[in-house]
Amino acid sequence: MYAFLSLQMNRTKGDEEEYWNSSKFKAFTFDDEDDELSQLKESKRAVNSLRDFVDDDDDDDLERVSWTGEPVGSRTRPGSFQSLSDALSDTPAKSYAPELGRPKGEYRDYSNDWSPSDTVRRLRKGKVCSLERFRSLQDKLQLLEEAVSMHDGNVITAVLIFLKRTLSKEILFRELEVRQIALRHLIHFLKEIGDQKLLLDLFRFLDRTEELALSHYREHLNIQDPDKRKEFLKTCIGLPFSAEDSAHIQDHYTLLERQIIIEANDRHLESAGQTEIFRKHPRKASILNMPLVTTLFYSCFYHYTEAEGTFSSPINLKKTFKIPDKQYVLTALAARAKLRAWNDVDALFTTKNWLGYTKKRAPIGFHRVVEILHKNNAPVQILQEYVNLVEDVDTKLNLATKFKCHDVVIDTYRDLKDRQQLLAYRSKVDKGSAEEEKIDALLSSSVSSYSLSLQQAQETNSSQNSTKCMFSRPGRIAVG
Repeated sequence: MYAFLSLQMNRTKGDEEEYWNSSKFKAFTFDDEDDELSQLKESKRAVNSLRDFVDDDDDDDLERVSWTGEPVGSRTRPGSFQSLSDALSDTPAKSYAPELGRPKGEYRDYSNDWSPSDTVRRLRKGKVCSLERFRSLQDKLQLLEEAVSMHDGNVITAVLIFLKRTLSKEILFRELEVRQIALRHLIHFLKEIGDQKLLLDLFRFLDRTEELALSHYREHLNIQDPDKRKEFLKTCIGLPFSAEDSAHIQDHYTLLERQIIIEANDRHLESAGQTEIFRKHPRKASILNMPLVTTLFYSCFYHYTEAEGTFSSPINLKKTFKIPDKQYVLTALAARAKLRAWNDVDALFTTKNWLGYTKKRAPIGFHRVVEILHKNNAPVQILQEYVNLVEDVDTKLNLATKFKCHDVVIDTYRDLKDRQQLLAYRSKVDKGSAEEEKIDALLSSSVSSYSLSLQQAQETNSSQNSTKCMFSRPGRIAVG
Protein backbone atom coordinates (compact mmCIF):
# COMPACT_ATOMS: atom_id res chain seq x y z
CA MET A 1 0.00 0.00 0.00
CA TYR A 2 2.97 2.31 0.59
CA ALA A 3 3.69 2.34 -3.12
CA PHE A 4 0.02 3.07 -3.78
CA LEU A 5 -0.02 6.14 -1.49
CA SER A 6 3.53 7.39 -2.08
CA LEU A 7 3.12 7.37 -5.83
CA GLN A 8 0.07 9.57 -5.60
CA MET A 9 1.68 12.06 -3.21
CA ASN A 10 4.67 12.58 -5.47
CA ARG A 11 3.74 11.90 -9.07
CA THR A 12 4.32 14.75 -11.50
CA LYS A 13 2.42 13.65 -14.62
CA GLY A 14 5.33 14.64 -16.78
CA ASP A 15 6.25 18.24 -16.09
CA GLU A 16 3.72 19.59 -13.63
CA GLU A 17 3.74 23.00 -15.27
CA GLU A 18 1.93 21.46 -18.24
CA TYR A 19 -1.11 21.30 -16.00
CA TRP A 20 -1.41 25.09 -16.09
CA ASN A 21 -1.40 25.17 -19.90
CA SER A 22 -4.55 23.13 -20.19
CA SER A 23 -8.03 23.33 -18.79
CA LYS A 24 -8.03 19.54 -18.50
CA PHE A 25 -6.91 18.31 -15.13
CA LYS A 26 -7.18 15.23 -13.03
CA ALA A 27 -8.32 15.38 -9.43
CA PHE A 28 -5.95 14.32 -6.70
CA THR A 29 -6.52 10.67 -5.86
CA PHE A 30 -4.48 7.95 -4.30
CA ASP A 31 -6.08 5.57 -6.84
CA ASP A 32 -3.46 5.63 -9.60
CA GLU A 33 -3.92 3.12 -12.42
CA ASP A 34 -0.47 1.73 -11.72
CA ASP A 35 -1.14 0.91 -8.06
CA GLU A 36 -0.69 -2.59 -6.71
CA LEU A 37 -4.44 -3.08 -6.39
CA SER A 38 -4.84 -3.15 -10.16
CA GLN A 39 -2.42 -6.05 -10.40
CA LEU A 40 -5.11 -8.37 -9.06
CA LYS A 41 -7.18 -7.94 -12.20
CA GLU A 42 -6.67 -11.45 -13.50
CA SER A 43 -10.32 -11.86 -14.54
CA LYS A 44 -11.21 -8.30 -15.47
CA ARG A 45 -12.33 -9.15 -18.95
CA ALA A 46 -15.52 -11.20 -18.53
CA VAL A 47 -16.60 -12.58 -21.87
CA ASN A 48 -19.64 -10.81 -23.28
CA SER A 49 -23.02 -12.45 -23.11
CA LEU A 50 -24.42 -14.73 -25.77
CA ARG A 51 -27.60 -13.99 -27.65
CA ASP A 52 -30.65 -14.13 -25.44
CA PHE A 53 -32.45 -17.41 -25.13
CA VAL A 54 -35.88 -18.15 -23.77
CA ASP A 55 -37.01 -21.66 -23.01
CA ASP A 56 -40.49 -22.61 -24.27
CA ASP A 57 -41.33 -24.23 -20.98
CA ASP A 58 -40.04 -21.47 -18.75
CA ASP A 59 -43.22 -20.35 -17.00
CA ASP A 60 -41.78 -20.03 -13.51
CA ASP A 61 -39.19 -17.75 -11.94
CA LEU A 62 -36.28 -19.95 -12.91
CA GLU A 63 -33.27 -17.94 -14.06
CA ARG A 64 -30.88 -19.43 -16.54
CA VAL A 65 -27.34 -18.11 -16.26
CA SER A 66 -24.77 -17.88 -19.00
CA TRP A 67 -21.12 -18.50 -18.20
CA THR A 68 -20.56 -14.75 -17.87
CA GLY A 69 -23.11 -14.83 -15.09
CA GLU A 70 -25.80 -12.77 -16.75
CA PRO A 71 -29.42 -13.86 -16.74
CA VAL A 72 -30.38 -15.09 -20.18
CA GLY A 73 -33.56 -13.04 -20.25
CA SER A 74 -33.86 -10.02 -22.44
CA ARG A 75 -32.83 -6.97 -20.60
CA THR A 76 -30.82 -6.46 -23.75
CA ARG A 77 -31.76 -6.89 -27.39
CA PRO A 78 -30.68 -10.07 -29.16
CA GLY A 79 -27.12 -9.65 -30.35
CA SER A 80 -26.33 -6.87 -27.90
CA PHE A 81 -23.69 -7.13 -25.20
CA GLN A 82 -23.90 -6.58 -21.50
CA SER A 83 -21.18 -5.84 -19.00
CA LEU A 84 -20.36 -8.29 -16.27
CA SER A 85 -21.21 -5.82 -13.53
CA ASP A 86 -24.64 -5.20 -15.06
CA ALA A 87 -25.23 -8.91 -15.20
CA LEU A 88 -24.44 -9.36 -11.55
CA SER A 89 -27.16 -7.20 -10.09
CA ASP A 90 -28.69 -8.72 -6.98
CA THR A 91 -32.11 -8.00 -8.46
CA PRO A 92 -32.81 -10.78 -10.98
CA ALA A 93 -34.39 -9.93 -14.27
CA LYS A 94 -37.88 -11.42 -14.46
CA SER A 95 -39.02 -10.10 -17.82
CA TYR A 96 -38.17 -12.03 -20.95
CA ALA A 97 -38.14 -11.20 -24.63
CA PRO A 98 -40.72 -12.58 -27.01
CA GLU A 99 -40.09 -16.22 -27.66
CA LEU A 100 -37.78 -17.04 -30.52
CA GLY A 101 -38.59 -20.17 -32.45
CA ARG A 102 -35.86 -22.80 -32.27
CA PRO A 103 -35.54 -26.32 -33.62
CA LYS A 104 -36.41 -28.82 -30.93
CA GLY A 105 -33.02 -30.44 -31.36
CA GLU A 106 -31.45 -27.37 -29.77
CA TYR A 107 -33.17 -27.87 -26.45
CA ARG A 108 -30.92 -30.75 -25.51
CA ASP A 109 -28.14 -28.14 -25.01
CA TYR A 110 -30.07 -26.70 -22.09
CA SER A 111 -30.72 -29.88 -20.18
CA ASN A 112 -30.86 -29.69 -16.41
CA ASP A 113 -29.12 -33.05 -16.08
CA TRP A 114 -25.55 -31.90 -16.46
CA SER A 115 -23.15 -32.80 -13.63
CA PRO A 116 -21.01 -30.05 -12.01
CA SER A 117 -18.05 -31.16 -14.11
CA ASP A 118 -20.05 -31.16 -17.36
CA THR A 119 -21.62 -27.80 -16.49
CA VAL A 120 -18.24 -26.17 -15.90
CA ARG A 121 -16.86 -27.54 -19.15
CA ARG A 122 -19.86 -26.17 -21.02
CA LEU A 123 -19.48 -22.79 -19.35
CA ARG A 124 -15.87 -22.72 -20.45
CA LYS A 125 -16.97 -23.32 -24.05
CA GLY A 126 -19.45 -20.47 -23.87
CA LYS A 127 -22.55 -22.64 -23.71
CA VAL A 128 -25.64 -21.44 -21.87
CA CYS A 129 -26.36 -23.51 -18.77
CA SER A 130 -28.79 -23.34 -15.89
CA LEU A 131 -27.11 -23.30 -12.50
CA GLU A 132 -30.39 -23.25 -10.58
CA ARG A 133 -30.53 -27.05 -10.42
CA PHE A 134 -27.62 -26.98 -7.98
CA ARG A 135 -29.67 -26.40 -4.86
CA SER A 136 -27.77 -28.07 -2.04
CA LEU A 137 -24.68 -26.52 -0.48
CA GLN A 138 -22.71 -29.62 -1.37
CA ASP A 139 -23.62 -29.34 -5.05
CA LYS A 140 -22.79 -25.65 -5.14
CA LEU A 141 -19.40 -26.20 -3.54
CA GLN A 142 -18.66 -29.05 -5.92
CA LEU A 143 -19.49 -26.71 -8.81
CA LEU A 144 -17.05 -24.16 -7.40
CA GLU A 145 -14.33 -26.79 -6.96
CA GLU A 146 -14.74 -27.87 -10.57
CA ALA A 147 -14.52 -24.25 -11.75
CA VAL A 148 -11.31 -23.65 -9.76
CA SER A 149 -9.76 -26.86 -11.13
CA MET A 150 -10.32 -25.51 -14.68
CA HIS A 151 -8.06 -22.50 -13.90
CA ASP A 152 -10.39 -20.23 -15.87
CA GLY A 153 -11.01 -16.90 -14.14
CA ASN A 154 -14.19 -16.17 -16.05
CA VAL A 155 -15.78 -19.49 -15.14
CA ILE A 156 -14.78 -19.08 -11.49
CA THR A 157 -16.32 -15.61 -11.46
CA ALA A 158 -19.53 -16.85 -13.09
CA VAL A 159 -19.95 -19.53 -10.42
CA LEU A 160 -19.15 -17.04 -7.65
CA ILE A 161 -21.89 -14.76 -8.96
CA PHE A 162 -24.34 -17.64 -8.63
CA LEU A 163 -23.14 -18.45 -5.09
CA LYS A 164 -23.27 -14.80 -4.06
CA ARG A 165 -26.90 -14.66 -5.11
CA THR A 166 -28.03 -17.97 -3.62
CA LEU A 167 -26.04 -18.26 -0.37
CA SER A 168 -26.11 -16.13 2.75
CA LYS A 169 -22.98 -14.06 3.10
CA GLU A 170 -22.03 -15.85 6.33
CA ILE A 171 -21.99 -19.24 4.59
CA LEU A 172 -20.32 -17.81 1.50
CA PHE A 173 -17.54 -16.19 3.53
CA ARG A 174 -17.01 -19.30 5.63
CA GLU A 175 -16.61 -21.56 2.60
CA LEU A 176 -14.39 -19.16 0.68
CA GLU A 177 -12.07 -18.67 3.64
CA VAL A 178 -10.68 -22.15 2.98
CA ARG A 179 -10.68 -21.70 -0.80
CA GLN A 180 -8.13 -18.94 -1.36
CA ILE A 181 -8.21 -18.89 -5.17
CA ALA A 182 -11.97 -18.40 -5.24
CA LEU A 183 -11.67 -15.87 -2.41
CA ARG A 184 -9.24 -13.74 -4.39
CA HIS A 185 -11.57 -13.79 -7.37
CA LEU A 186 -14.50 -12.66 -5.23
CA ILE A 187 -12.50 -9.82 -3.66
CA HIS A 188 -11.42 -8.65 -7.10
CA PHE A 189 -14.97 -8.92 -8.43
CA LEU A 190 -16.46 -6.92 -5.55
CA LYS A 191 -13.89 -4.18 -6.15
CA GLU A 192 -14.74 -4.15 -9.84
CA ILE A 193 -18.48 -3.72 -9.31
CA GLY A 194 -18.00 -1.34 -6.38
CA ASP A 195 -19.85 -3.45 -3.81
CA GLN A 196 -18.09 -1.70 -0.96
CA LYS A 197 -20.51 -2.86 1.72
CA LEU A 198 -20.09 -6.57 1.01
CA LEU A 199 -16.33 -6.09 0.62
CA LEU A 200 -16.08 -4.45 4.04
CA ASP A 201 -18.17 -7.27 5.55
CA LEU A 202 -15.84 -9.81 3.98
CA PHE A 203 -12.69 -8.14 5.31
CA ARG A 204 -14.24 -7.95 8.78
CA PHE A 205 -15.08 -11.63 8.65
CA LEU A 206 -11.52 -12.47 7.56
CA ASP A 207 -10.06 -10.11 10.19
CA ARG A 208 -7.94 -8.48 7.50
CA THR A 209 -7.76 -5.15 9.26
CA GLU A 210 -5.35 -3.30 7.00
CA GLU A 211 -7.28 -4.23 3.86
CA LEU A 212 -10.44 -3.22 5.68
CA ALA A 213 -8.86 0.15 6.46
CA LEU A 214 -7.71 0.61 2.88
CA SER A 215 -11.11 -0.31 1.52
CA HIS A 216 -12.71 2.22 3.84
CA TYR A 217 -10.15 4.84 2.84
CA ARG A 218 -10.95 4.36 -0.84
CA GLU A 219 -14.49 5.55 -0.22
CA HIS A 220 -13.15 9.12 -0.25
CA LEU A 221 -13.00 8.84 -4.04
CA ASN A 222 -16.78 9.03 -4.16
CA ILE A 223 -16.97 12.23 -2.10
CA GLN A 224 -16.92 15.33 -4.30
CA ASP A 225 -17.42 18.07 -1.72
CA PRO A 226 -13.93 19.13 -0.47
CA ASP A 227 -14.99 19.80 3.12
CA LYS A 228 -16.86 16.50 3.39
CA ARG A 229 -13.91 14.67 1.85
CA LYS A 230 -11.59 16.32 4.35
CA GLU A 231 -13.78 15.24 7.27
CA PHE A 232 -13.96 11.71 5.90
CA LEU A 233 -10.16 11.54 5.58
CA LYS A 234 -9.94 12.64 9.20
CA THR A 235 -11.88 9.51 10.18
CA CYS A 236 -9.30 7.39 8.32
CA ILE A 237 -6.36 8.65 10.36
CA GLY A 238 -7.02 6.31 13.29
CA LEU A 239 -7.61 3.19 11.18
CA PRO A 240 -5.23 0.22 11.54
CA PHE A 241 -2.73 1.06 8.80
CA SER A 242 0.99 0.42 9.13
CA ALA A 243 2.97 3.29 10.65
CA GLU A 244 4.28 4.31 7.23
CA ASP A 245 0.86 4.24 5.61
CA SER A 246 -0.67 6.14 8.52
CA ALA A 247 1.81 8.95 7.87
CA HIS A 248 0.65 9.14 4.25
CA ILE A 249 -2.99 9.23 5.27
CA GLN A 250 -2.16 12.10 7.63
CA ASP A 251 -0.35 13.90 4.79
CA HIS A 252 -3.34 13.46 2.51
CA TYR A 253 -5.64 15.00 5.10
CA THR A 254 -3.21 17.87 5.82
CA LEU A 255 -2.72 18.58 2.11
CA LEU A 256 -6.45 18.81 1.40
CA GLU A 257 -6.98 20.95 4.48
CA ARG A 258 -4.32 23.35 3.25
CA GLN A 259 -5.63 23.35 -0.33
CA ILE A 260 -9.07 24.39 0.91
CA ILE A 261 -7.53 27.40 2.70
CA ILE A 262 -5.35 28.39 -0.29
CA GLU A 263 -8.22 27.99 -2.75
CA ALA A 264 -10.56 30.23 -0.76
CA ASN A 265 -7.92 32.94 -0.37
CA ASP A 266 -6.77 32.88 -3.99
CA ARG A 267 -10.28 32.85 -5.38
CA HIS A 268 -10.93 36.03 -3.41
CA LEU A 269 -7.68 37.67 -4.60
CA GLU A 270 -8.39 36.75 -8.21
CA SER A 271 -11.94 38.08 -8.16
CA ALA A 272 -10.81 41.33 -6.52
CA GLY A 273 -8.38 41.93 -9.39
CA GLN A 274 -5.88 43.71 -7.17
CA THR A 275 -3.04 41.18 -7.34
CA GLU A 276 -0.73 41.46 -10.35
CA ILE A 277 0.19 37.80 -10.62
CA PHE A 278 -3.47 36.75 -10.89
CA ARG A 279 -4.20 39.49 -13.43
CA LYS A 280 -1.29 38.52 -15.67
CA HIS A 281 -1.70 34.79 -15.22
CA PRO A 282 -5.32 33.81 -14.45
CA ARG A 283 -5.67 30.42 -12.85
CA LYS A 284 -6.61 27.57 -15.17
CA ALA A 285 -8.36 25.47 -12.53
CA SER A 286 -8.90 24.95 -8.83
CA ILE A 287 -6.03 23.65 -6.71
CA LEU A 288 -8.39 21.38 -4.75
CA ASN A 289 -7.56 17.66 -4.80
CA MET A 290 -4.38 18.18 -6.81
CA PRO A 291 -1.25 16.07 -6.10
CA LEU A 292 1.39 17.38 -3.73
CA VAL A 293 3.89 18.24 -6.48
CA THR A 294 1.21 20.16 -8.41
CA THR A 295 0.39 22.07 -5.24
CA LEU A 296 4.08 22.92 -4.79
CA PHE A 297 4.32 24.12 -8.39
CA TYR A 298 1.21 26.27 -7.87
CA SER A 299 2.73 27.72 -4.72
CA CYS A 300 6.06 28.47 -6.46
CA PHE A 301 4.15 30.10 -9.31
CA TYR A 302 1.73 32.31 -7.35
CA HIS A 303 3.22 32.58 -3.84
CA TYR A 304 6.99 32.29 -4.26
CA THR A 305 7.99 35.27 -2.14
CA GLU A 306 5.63 34.65 0.77
CA ALA A 307 6.96 34.25 4.28
CA GLU A 308 7.46 30.74 5.61
CA GLY A 309 4.70 31.22 8.17
CA THR A 310 1.91 31.24 5.55
CA PHE A 311 0.15 28.07 4.42
CA SER A 312 0.77 28.87 0.74
CA SER A 313 4.53 29.45 1.14
CA PRO A 314 6.64 27.01 -0.92
CA ILE A 315 9.15 26.69 1.93
CA ASN A 316 6.31 25.91 4.32
CA LEU A 317 5.08 23.15 2.01
CA LYS A 318 8.60 21.78 1.66
CA LYS A 319 9.07 21.51 5.42
CA THR A 320 5.57 20.29 6.25
CA PHE A 321 5.64 17.42 3.74
CA LYS A 322 9.41 16.79 3.88
CA ILE A 323 9.86 17.35 0.16
CA PRO A 324 13.43 16.39 -0.93
CA ASP A 325 15.75 19.18 -2.10
CA LYS A 326 15.94 17.78 -5.64
CA GLN A 327 12.15 17.71 -6.02
CA TYR A 328 11.78 21.19 -4.56
CA VAL A 329 14.49 22.73 -6.79
CA LEU A 330 13.14 21.00 -9.89
CA THR A 331 9.60 22.25 -9.23
CA ALA A 332 10.63 25.78 -8.23
CA LEU A 333 12.85 26.06 -11.32
CA ALA A 334 10.01 24.99 -13.61
CA ALA A 335 7.62 27.53 -12.04
CA ARG A 336 10.01 30.51 -12.00
CA ALA A 337 11.36 29.78 -15.49
CA LYS A 338 7.81 29.69 -16.81
CA LEU A 339 7.37 33.20 -15.44
CA ARG A 340 10.78 34.18 -16.92
CA ALA A 341 11.86 35.28 -13.44
CA TRP A 342 15.57 34.84 -14.18
CA ASN A 343 16.74 36.55 -10.99
CA ASP A 344 14.79 33.98 -8.96
CA VAL A 345 16.36 31.21 -11.02
CA ASP A 346 19.83 32.63 -10.33
CA ALA A 347 19.12 32.88 -6.60
CA LEU A 348 17.86 29.30 -6.54
CA PHE A 349 21.34 28.01 -7.42
CA THR A 350 23.51 30.56 -5.62
CA THR A 351 25.00 29.44 -2.31
CA LYS A 352 27.30 31.28 0.10
CA ASN A 353 29.93 29.68 2.30
CA TRP A 354 30.92 30.78 5.81
CA LEU A 355 33.59 33.13 4.40
CA GLY A 356 30.98 34.92 2.33
CA TYR A 357 32.06 33.54 -1.02
CA THR A 358 29.28 32.59 -3.44
CA LYS A 359 29.14 29.74 -5.90
CA LYS A 360 26.56 28.02 -8.08
CA ARG A 361 25.27 24.62 -6.99
CA ALA A 362 22.50 22.48 -8.51
CA PRO A 363 21.33 19.31 -6.69
CA ILE A 364 19.59 18.21 -9.92
CA GLY A 365 22.68 18.77 -12.10
CA PHE A 366 23.25 21.79 -14.33
CA HIS A 367 22.59 19.71 -17.46
CA ARG A 368 18.98 19.34 -16.27
CA VAL A 369 18.77 23.03 -15.43
CA VAL A 370 19.78 23.85 -19.02
CA GLU A 371 17.09 21.55 -20.46
CA ILE A 372 14.35 23.18 -18.36
CA LEU A 373 15.56 26.72 -19.15
CA HIS A 374 15.58 25.97 -22.87
CA LYS A 375 12.07 24.50 -22.65
CA ASN A 376 10.92 27.82 -21.19
CA ASN A 377 12.64 29.86 -23.93
CA ALA A 378 15.40 31.32 -21.81
CA PRO A 379 17.66 33.86 -23.62
CA VAL A 380 20.93 32.52 -25.06
CA GLN A 381 22.93 34.54 -22.52
CA ILE A 382 21.13 32.77 -19.65
CA LEU A 383 21.55 29.38 -21.29
CA GLN A 384 25.27 29.92 -21.91
CA GLU A 385 25.85 30.81 -18.27
CA TYR A 386 24.41 27.48 -17.10
CA VAL A 387 25.89 25.39 -19.93
CA ASN A 388 29.30 26.66 -18.81
CA LEU A 389 28.60 25.28 -15.33
CA VAL A 390 28.27 21.71 -16.64
CA GLU A 391 31.45 19.93 -15.52
CA ASP A 392 31.62 17.05 -17.99
CA VAL A 393 33.20 18.40 -21.18
CA ASP A 394 31.36 16.06 -23.57
CA THR A 395 27.99 16.87 -21.99
CA LYS A 396 28.79 20.57 -22.09
CA LEU A 397 29.70 20.43 -25.79
CA ASN A 398 26.59 18.40 -26.64
CA LEU A 399 24.29 20.86 -24.85
CA ALA A 400 26.06 23.92 -26.26
CA THR A 401 25.85 22.52 -29.79
CA LYS A 402 22.21 21.44 -29.37
CA PHE A 403 21.08 24.85 -28.10
CA LYS A 404 23.42 26.91 -30.34
CA CYS A 405 25.46 28.37 -27.50
CA HIS A 406 28.28 29.18 -29.95
CA ASP A 407 30.56 31.00 -27.53
CA VAL A 408 30.61 28.02 -25.18
CA VAL A 409 31.53 25.64 -28.02
CA ILE A 410 34.26 27.93 -29.36
CA ASP A 411 35.76 28.62 -25.92
CA THR A 412 35.72 24.91 -25.03
CA TYR A 413 37.57 23.92 -28.23
CA ARG A 414 39.99 26.79 -27.61
CA ASP A 415 40.73 25.52 -24.10
CA LEU A 416 41.19 22.01 -25.51
CA LYS A 417 43.52 23.49 -28.19
CA ASP A 418 41.55 21.52 -30.76
CA ARG A 419 42.22 23.35 -34.05
CA GLN A 420 40.48 20.70 -36.17
CA GLN A 421 37.20 20.98 -34.23
CA LEU A 422 37.34 24.78 -34.47
CA LEU A 423 37.73 24.51 -38.24
CA ALA A 424 34.80 22.08 -38.40
CA TYR A 425 32.58 24.26 -36.21
CA ARG A 426 33.35 27.31 -38.36
CA SER A 427 31.12 25.82 -41.07
CA LYS A 428 28.17 25.64 -38.64
CA VAL A 429 28.00 29.34 -37.78
CA ASP A 430 26.61 32.10 -39.98
CA LYS A 431 28.98 33.66 -42.48
CA GLY A 432 30.15 37.10 -41.42
CA SER A 433 28.85 36.56 -37.90
CA ALA A 434 30.68 37.51 -34.72
CA GLU A 435 31.18 33.80 -34.04
CA GLU A 436 32.94 33.27 -37.38
CA GLU A 437 35.21 36.27 -36.71
CA LYS A 438 36.01 34.88 -33.25
CA ILE A 439 36.98 31.50 -34.71
CA ASP A 440 39.10 33.15 -37.44
CA ALA A 441 40.88 35.26 -34.82
CA LEU A 442 41.63 32.16 -32.75
CA LEU A 443 42.85 30.24 -35.79
CA SER A 444 45.06 33.16 -36.90
CA SER A 445 46.35 33.58 -33.39
CA SER A 446 47.15 29.91 -33.19
CA VAL A 447 49.01 30.04 -36.53
CA SER A 448 51.01 33.11 -35.42
CA SER A 449 51.77 31.50 -32.10
CA TYR A 450 52.81 28.32 -33.87
CA SER A 451 55.09 30.24 -36.28
CA LEU A 452 56.62 32.19 -33.41
CA SER A 453 57.16 29.04 -31.41
CA LEU A 454 58.72 27.35 -34.45
CA GLN A 455 61.06 30.32 -35.07
CA GLN A 456 62.10 30.37 -31.43
CA ALA A 457 62.76 26.66 -31.54
CA GLN A 458 64.88 27.01 -34.66
CA GLU A 459 66.90 29.86 -33.13
CA THR A 460 67.45 27.84 -30.00
CA ASN A 461 68.61 24.85 -32.01
CA SER A 462 70.97 27.05 -34.09
CA SER A 463 72.48 28.57 -30.96
CA GLN A 464 72.99 25.16 -29.41
CA ASN A 465 74.68 23.85 -32.58
CA SER A 466 77.14 26.83 -32.68
CA THR A 467 78.13 26.29 -29.10
CA LYS A 468 78.62 22.61 -29.75
CA CYS A 469 80.91 23.28 -32.75
CA MET A 470 83.08 25.73 -30.79
CA PHE A 471 83.82 23.25 -28.04
CA SER A 472 84.32 20.32 -30.37
CA ARG A 473 86.98 22.03 -32.75
CA PRO A 474 90.42 20.21 -32.52
CA GLY A 475 93.12 22.29 -30.81
CA ARG A 476 96.74 22.74 -32.01
CA ILE A 477 99.70 21.62 -29.86
CA ALA A 478 102.80 23.85 -29.92
CA VAL A 479 106.11 22.09 -30.20
CA GLY A 480 109.08 23.74 -28.54
